[in-house]
Amino acid sequence: MTDSILSKAATMEIPINSNGDSRTAEDDGFEQDLQQVMVSGPNLNETSIVSGGYGGAAEGIIPTSSIKAPSMHHSNSNPSMMSEEATKGVAVEKFDSMKKWSINTYKCTKQMFSERFGRGSKTVDMELEAQIDVLRETKMKYEHILRLARELTNHFYNMVQTQQALGDTFADLSQKSPELQDEFGYNAETQRLLCKNGETLLGAINFFVSSINTLVNKTMEDTLMTIKMYENARLEFDAYRADLEELSVGPRDAAAMVRIEIAQQQYQIHKDKYERLHSDVSIKLKFLEENKVKVMHKQLLLFHNAVSAYFAGNQQQLEQTLRQFNVKLKPPGSDKPSWLEEQ
Repeated sequence: MTDSILSKAATMEIPINSNGDSRTAEDDGFEQDLQQVMVSGPNLNETSIVSGGYGGAAEGIIPTSSIKAPSMHHSNSNPSMMSEEATKGVAVEKFDSMKKWSINTYKCTKQMFSERFGRGSKTVDMELEAQIDVLRETKMKYEHILRLARELTNHFYNMVQTQQALGDTFADLSQKSPELQDEFGYNAETQRLLCKNGETLLGAINFFVSSINTLVNKTMEDTLMTIKMYENARLEFDAYRADLEELSVGPRDAAAMVRIEIAQQQYQIHKDKYERLHSDVSIKLKFLEENKVKVMHKQLLLFHNAVSAYFAGNQQQLEQTLRQFNVKLKPPGSDKPSWLEEQ
């Protein structure tokens, strides 16, 4: 067998070209391609990596233009992809939030109109509602007291300023009118004493006004804000309760049962919120009443003692009243702006 193979190999014809070289057609094509590359120069983007030997299959040729640096690819694409994903996440979150707000607003509006036209039921705590009404009425009366006390402060301040100016005028005339020097002199002294006591009383009234303002516009207002949150929670609770009751009397197929389960969850969430705010309002109303009694007891006693001592002309009693309630008077001229603030 070996001899027959060798004999066949010896008798095989090898084609010879016109120059006497033993070349194949593939050799001629390769030489032409090589000459073209040498003339035009290599193009790195179009060069190829040949897998295997010469004359291999076409699948072994990998264009280098399709090869990218992994690190450069990730550094350019990852930030943009992350940014797009973050933007999509924010958009989806906003859409869900808007959807929940729209559904909640629709249900609450429907419940509000149902209550107004007498078609829907309303959860009412009669005792708590009575306390809330009393608080609103008390706040209105205290606001009226605060408004009158501020008017009294302004009028009394103007009177004290007039007394001071009148006393200065009397003192000036006592120096320029020898025949009326004594009369102008003791009138000037009287007006100066009234001015001094007036400034002391003005300090007590200002302290009274400041305390009433804190009670009305901070303490009571904070409680009323909690009450407003409680009333909104009550409306939401009744809205979701009515929605659950409406679904419960409907059909009981698979889709309806899913809606009922979701409605039950929402009802429980708003029920817990309503009960929590109900408790908060009850506690705040209790502490507000205690604080109101304590503050007003002190302020009314201060106001009474200060006004009585002033109009009785008892300067010592007036000053003692301010010391008793720890009222500190501002030095004269402290309310005036400095020359730097006036610029």
